[in-house]
Amino acid sequence: MMSGTIAIVLPFTTFPARAQQEEVSAEDAQAIAKEATIYGFPLVDNYRIQHSYFADHASPEFKSSWNKIFNNARVYTPNDKAIQTPNSDTPYSYVGADLRAEPLVFTVPEVEQARYYSLQFIDLYTFNFAYVGSRATGNGAGSYLLAGPNWKGDRPEGIKAVIRSETEFAFILYRTQLFGPDDIDNVKRVQEGYKVSPLSSFLGTPAPAPAPTIDFIKPLSAPDEKNSLEFFNQLNFVLQFCPTHPSETELMTRFAKLGIGAGKTFDPSNLSAEARNAVQAGMADAWAAFKEHKEKDLDTGKTSSADGFGTRAFLKNNYLERMSAAALGIYGNSKDEAIYPAYFVDNERNALNGANRYALRFGPNSLPPVNAFWSLTLYELPESLLSANRLNRYLINSPMLPELKREADGGVTLYIQHESPGQENEPNWLPAPNGPFFVVMRLYWPKSDALDGKWKAPPLEKTN
Repeated sequence: MMSGTIAIVLPFTTFPARAQQEEVSAEDAQAIAKEATIYGFPLVDNYRIQHSYFADHASPEFKSSWNKIFNNARVYTPNDKAIQTPNSDTPYSYVGADLRAEPLVFTVPEVEQARYYSLQFIDLYTFNFAYVGSRATGNGAGSYLLAGPNWKGDRPEGIKAVIRSETEFAFILYRTQLFGPDDIDNVKRVQEGYKVSPLSSFLGTPAPAPAPTIDFIKPLSAPDEKNSLEFFNQLNFVLQFCPTHPSETELMTRFAKLGIGAGKTFDPSNLSAEARNAVQAGMADAWAAFKEHKEKDLDTGKTSSADGFGTRAFLKNNYLERMSAAALGIYGNSKDEAIYPAYFVDNERNALNGANRYALRFGPNSLPPVNAFWSLTLYELPESLLSANRLNRYLINSPMLPELKREADGGVTLYIQHESPGQENEPNWLPAPNGPFFVVMRLYWPKSDALDGKWKAPPLEKTN
């Protein structure tokens, strides 16, 4: 339950289920289910994570109540399992923002110029709708107001900018650069300067009436999101906090034929057996479309994983890109903030596996061009989580360069394999599991050469 609110339960639906679903053909049901799965997966998976972080106090992943900051003064390890493909470079801070009653004010301290930090503002659709931090606003101190879709006020005194979310809930994900294990106390001091307060508290005015308490439904597990018909009711639940965007009015009218939409109930019992099977097939079609997109576009480099992260205007309603981004690494940054060259296959176009050995070589003048820092992180499949190993090393990043073995010409070769590459090469070793995995490079605050394609990530070469 939401902290600090009155005990009024928002109804999940106010209409009889049978009044909301039309008779649809099996062909239409399959097509709508495919489209709604592609559209809705980021919203449903986002809800699964937000529920574990801010609503379910019994969850091992619980962080804090809504509208309160939680500082995680450590980097992620294999024990962190809620978010797929997490970074392990920057200790995170988190705020789950409930903007129904009033806006929130986010205050940041002055941060030394050498240290990268960012606040990524993510709505329920998983759009990155704003940033505060080194790249976007600089490292100076300031206060920023985050308002929901129904707030009509003007920028108050003492506020540098008003940031608007098109959904009533938002997720603010902070990243604070860690230079090494001995730097953690400095990160903690930066985190202590992060403040969040309701607008009324910031202004010293009476608080408005609290928003109604929400009876948060139990989320599906990550595997069940791909095949359970309850997926569509989870989507309906989230959509009631998402005012329909004008560009999606026709889409929502089409979804409504299956009982999919804000406050509706999807009831498989209202469908014929043929139509129900068609809905199940539509979900499978959506994931087949994702697989084809990944193999033909992402794995081959035709498109970048960064193409699925950004604002609504940037994505232009490309729902397959948004779904793919969420499935492969939800909460990834927008291109200007970070890009993510990913390695799912080697230079021979074969999937990566710990049964093989690989090398990634940067020439003397070809290290990733960044204003902040870069890293290379390994993820075990199928979970897409960090992989446990005896070195407790899950990445190699630019702050580690002084410890890496350099070649005669100044180049650097990184070894990605299950067995040690030998004691002299262990500083450059990124341990891999026995089985399948993939590797993601991160370029934080990339320079223009990385953004315009002049610099290209080197191939991952199989060295068996």
